[in-house]
Amino acid sequence: MVEDAILNSRETTNVNKKIRAEKKLLRQAFSAKRLAITAPQRMQTADAIARQLLDLPEWASANYIAGYWATQGEVPLHIVQMRVQTPKVWCLPIIQHDKTLKFAPWRSGDDLVSNQYGIPEPDISPTSALDASDLSIILLPLLAYTRNGVRLGMGGGYYDRSLSFRRSHAAPPLLIGVAYSDQEVENLPAEDWDVKLDMLINEREVLRFHKI
Repeated sequence: MVEDAILNSRETTNVNKKIRAEKKLLRQAFSAKRLAITAPQRMQTADAIARQLLDLPEWASANYIAGYWATQGEVPLHIVQMRVQTPKVWCLPIIQHDKTLKFAPWRSGDDLVSNQYGIPEPDISPTSALDASDLSIILLPLLAYTRNGVRLGMGGGYYDRSLSFRRSHAAPPLLIGVAYSDQEVENLPAEDWDVKLDMLINEREVLRFHKI
């Protein structure tokens, strides 16, 4: 029994190493592909996504909505942010010391500071930030996605750690991936701690995934 447990543990470790190596190669390839997208394409995609997103019934009933500050070719969300009207509140993520994310309300003109990756974050006290569970909708950036809701991120694990409770609980927050249509792939390697999307929006369509 002990020997079987040791063998199973080693096998699991080897499988995880293989998955991580595969993900690393995929991230390199999809990062380069995303960076190659032209500025006009990004703006056209952002506009198309904004129109579809604001037509969702889930958007109409949402209050706190988290976006992200687009970097490295991610779909920009400024068009969405500009169309957020009271009583809805636009939020941005803030990296915590435990490598999770909290979220803070932000409006254009509010103070920002750069985190360790050079990404702007709201300049507020950590105690004033919101937990992910306080939000109605979280818009997630990605490098690639599948049509069953698997998302490939940058590899930091910030969203997966922060949203771990969503693996066993239904929304809120509703998790919506934001992507270019050519980021779609047939399959992606997934690990136990990966949190799947509820929906995905690209410039062509809205995908809904059954989770719970």
